[in-house]
Amino acid sequence: MRAADVLKMPYYAAELATGAKSFCDNPLIGSRRLNEAGLHVKRIQLAEQMADARRRRLAHLISDADRAAYQRDGYIETRNVLPEEQLAGLRREIETTRFDAWDMRQGNSVTRFIPLPPKVLRNLPHLRAAVWSKPLQNGLRYVGSTNGDPLIYLHIVLTNPDGKRKADPQTAFHSDTFHQTAKCWLFLYDIDDAEGPFTYIPGSHRLTPERLAWEREQSLTASTDKNRLHARGSFRLPANELSRLNYPDPVRFAVPGNSLVVADTHGFHARATSERPSVRVGLYGSLRRNPFLPWTGLDVFSLPGAKGRQAQIYMGQKDLEMRLKGKTSHKYAGKVLPTEPSRF
Repeated sequence: MRAADVLKMPYYAAELATGAKSFCDNPLIGSRRLNEAGLHVKRIQLAEQMADARRRRLAHLISDADRAAYQRDGYIETRNVLPEEQLAGLRREIETTRFDAWDMRQGNSVTRFIPLPPKVLRNLPHLRAAVWSKPLQNGLRYVGSTNGDPLIYLHIVLTNPDGKRKADPQTAFHSDTFHQTAKCWLFLYDIDDAEGPFTYIPGSHRLTPERLAWEREQSLTASTDKNRLHARGSFRLPANELSRLNYPDPVRFAVPGNSLVVADTHGFHARATSERPSVRVGLYGSLRRNPFLPWTGLDVFSLPGAKGRQAQIYMGQKDLEMRLKGKTSHKYAGKVLPTEPSRF
């Protein structure tokens, strides 16, 4: 262990009580000895118990049918979320408005993130109504087991599987983190099955004996894994291990426009491989908080001045990172129409 790690040990220890997940960046989380003794398994078990307790207090946010769907599958799917007139107006606003955008390239795909703070939404009533729609907001809060303000973007995925670049790493089945966390996609146009739809393994959000054994096994070697994403706690699930975990076949969300999927991305999911160039447009939401907190509220991002601005704040951090280090994962693309080709 490096001397610097010894000095930072109190910080590493404190991270155990948070959502910190990186096995290669925290020598306690990544310790083979501690994980052989059950550290990782105990963290994920406690996190699930805490999430279940919080979620019971948020049961009023969604219907009985949606709660049953989540418990069974790990996701909630809703068709025809917006009235037709509102959907048409929303599409017009998106197709004719230039937004400040940030692009992230991963292999042959570029994901474009467009923050939607109050200033942007002020003159876009249909987009504002979609962002604050109950199915999207309440679904995220229930699945994420916290009554907090979610992170929301206008979200565009531009994929070009021309063979010139490596595959998009998001096409590998993975779990975002060790605890329950929520993401949603409100798809504004039809999703063709050949264009890399969102894919989810039903039931993989729960800790079965097979999943616990697999998690323990991964925790022993994750800190030195060659896949950086795996080593940082977003475990990759090889296709040949699906049957070992007794999972059913994945569900591919080739859905009509105006469909909403809210998923617990502790469960295994992926962006299916696209067979041709494609552009996916929708609203993306994420809600993740400290998994070990007992309360559902007391959310700092719900305070006046912060509410609705998480995405803007995050992209400001990425701009600062670019100025200080000369590189960053999300690069400012300028003020663009949402589906313009990326210059990165």
